[in-house]
Amino acid sequence: MDRVGKVGRQTDRPVFSSQNSSNNIKYELYIIQYIWLVYNFHRTPFALQQIVFYEDRNFQGRYYECNSDCPELNTHFSHCNSVRVESGAWVLYERPNYLGYQYILTRGEYPDYQRWMGYNDSIRSCMIIKNTSGVFRIRVYERPDFGGQMLECTEDLNNLPDRWNLREVHSAQVLDGAWVLYELPSYRGRQYLLQRGEYRRFNEWAAMNPNVGSFRRVHDF
Repeated sequence: MDRVGKVGRQTDRPVFSSQNSSNNIKYELYIIQYIWLVYNFHRTPFALQQIVFYEDRNFQGRYYECNSDCPELNTHFSHCNSVRVESGAWVLYERPNYLGYQYILTRGEYPDYQRWMGYNDSIRSCMIIKNTSGVFRIRVYERPDFGGQMLECTEDLNNLPDRWNLREVHSAQVLDGAWVLYELPSYRGRQYLLQRGEYRRFNEWAAMNPNVGSFRRVHDF
């Protein structure tokens, strides 16, 4: 009986294995493909991002929904006093063609322009911010062309002068993620978006001077 039992298991095994093995492989391939599609869908820069601009405060008045970069918003509304970021992270510009003051907004509600530290109600262009998840790493330098002292960070920095004893950043390298530099400590003052790449002089991130008081990562939660 023991021999029959063993033989029975051996003869049954290939029949069971060949059918289910093929099905299992197909199922696993299906799951892998599904996960890949979902993963890439969520990482596609223009797949899910959406922002809504309102002409009046508290999300009142004429509004415009946007889900892509736009160099000319003035055809859709004359002024902007509130914003609702449905998804993604965005940089808003005071002037057309991505010029003027920059304002970095992540998911949430902004019932008046002071909530995004705006200087006025003028928003004339906008852009989706990429690389807002995963690893973050930035290097800032004392002098142009990556010269002088260097500070590397992977976390937000509330007060750069306290950490570095310097108030000026003349060049920077963004190795991972997206970062926003602030002119003053505690994330105040003019904002400058830095995405992955090299910035040999401060004017390459559209700054008028090298003053940097704080910086932080741009997260898309």
